[in-house]
Amino acid sequence: MTEAVSRPTLEAVAARAGVSRATVSRVVNGGDGVRAPLAERVRQAVAELGYVPNQAARSLVTKRHDAVAVVIAEPETRVFADPFFALQLRGISKELTAHDNQLVLLLTEGRDDHARVARYLSGGHVDGALVFSLHLDDPLPGLIQDAGVPTVFGGRPGWGDEGRGAGPARPTAKDPGVVYVDCDNRGGARAAVRHLMGLGRTRIAHLTGVLDQTSAVDRLDGYRDVMGEVPGGNDPRLVVESDFTPAGGERAMRELLDRCPDVDAVFAANDLTALGALRVLRASGRRVPDDVAVIGFDDMLPVAEEADPPLTTVRQDIEGMGRLMARLLLRGLSDGRDRTDDRDRPDGRGTTDGCDRTDARGRTDGLDRTGSAVDEPHAGGVILPTTLIRRVSA
Repeated sequence: MTEAVSRPTLEAVAARAGVSRATVSRVVNGGDGVRAPLAERVRQAVAELGYVPNQAARSLVTKRHDAVAVVIAEPETRVFADPFFALQLRGISKELTAHDNQLVLLLTEGRDDHARVARYLSGGHVDGALVFSLHLDDPLPGLIQDAGVPTVFGGRPGWGDEGRGAGPARPTAKDPGVVYVDCDNRGGARAAVRHLMGLGRTRIAHLTGVLDQTSAVDRLDGYRDVMGEVPGGNDPRLVVESDFTPAGGERAMRELLDRCPDVDAVFAANDLTALGALRVLRASGRRVPDDVAVIGFDDMLPVAEEADPPLTTVRQDIEGMGRLMARLLLRGLSDGRDRTDDRDRPDGRGTTDGCDRTDARGRTDGLDRTGSAVDEPHAGGVILPTTLIRRVSA
């Protein structure tokens, strides 16, 4: 039988470095007040002995768990089938890993899971939460708010004051302290429809996303903004509700062809919906883009590039959005820990003013902005620009 190898202790590190146990604890836990030469001796002793801090003991000292919950308000069948979530999780994971934080993934299969997630978040297991793919009637924002966990939302909050009468109160984009990251969904949709009009298309349809999510509503509003500029442009028959999936795109495209066989262009709410539409158009003998031009939204690679034909789409930086969400949360946690007087920051979570906004938009330098920021107030949020990527389908 192999004997268990004892782990190096704080006392062993202190003896090797020739300092007190308290000095080692301050250095290991990121505290201040240790002179640079002593701190360097401690770090060298840690490396030589292979000392690994006990996370439970460390948490008692630092009041931090170095763990962040990522809450996706979708069932696992949707999360693991949609490349959007993989890209956003990759961005979040990269940022958390760079700051030595662990990612804890929480999914909600249904309403019964909401209380479980709320209990976990309020139980002191994580330092904060990143939450995305919320729906308008979702109780999670209110439950998370009640749990008192610092949170950054993925997507512009759309839970209005009218929803505050039943269930937990839900934050809105206007609430102070609500921090979120989104892309310019409305401006991107406007750019897509204007591009189709510039091609001479006159019967331009829209296959929507799930209309209880603000991203889908904003893209529908952007479509209507432009179509409303021409007489008779907002024909309700040209709008068909879908669900951000290829199967939903197929169903919506078949319904559209039944309603309006003279359609000559389609703006789909995302790339997966566009893929479904392309399949139906091909099966019906319609040539893309000759007979019907098609534009998606997201520019998820390799989905858009490997479509048949390659898909013209509106690009949003999905991975960058994930990284920025994590960065804002970690910065807020750091500010909340280090600030001795936070009277100028009532929520204690940090803000997105100044360098945060600059950093976010700086990621897209060199790309053309497709429209102004969304029309809703976003004082606590960051809206990233979108870019029209032209390929074969339109």
